[in-house]
Amino acid sequence: MNNIIDKHSANHYQWGNNCDSWILADTPALSVKQESMPSDTQEKLHFHSQAQQFFFILKGIATFYYDGKKEIIVEHQGILVAPMTKHFIANEATGTLEFLVVSQPDTKHDRTNIKEVQS
Repeated sequence: MNNIIDKHSANHYQWGNNCDSWILADTPALSVKQESMPSDTQEKLHFHSQAQQFFFILKGIATFYYDGKKEIIVEHQGILVAPMTKHFIANEATGTLEFLVVSQPDTKHDRTNIKEVQS
């Protein structure tokens, strides 16, 4: 299968608070998505039992939380997240955050959200 795909021809869905995802590749062994997050948005804390994920920042500044740590990741930088790592990405900067997320294998049926503790 040699089908050219781009953001305009890819399947699209929205998640969270006006965040966008374009599915660039979707097989049981591999998922590639381009995602966009407006300022002051974040994903929910979660982990994957099987999948490892690589996040690569295309535009903006990402704040990445994993296993109690906080990392700032800028354009043209990435981070690899191992299976079972509690994590989430946030856009705490001004402007839109755009990134690729590559999951291997895919994360269908492999995501456990972690309920946040209220203090």
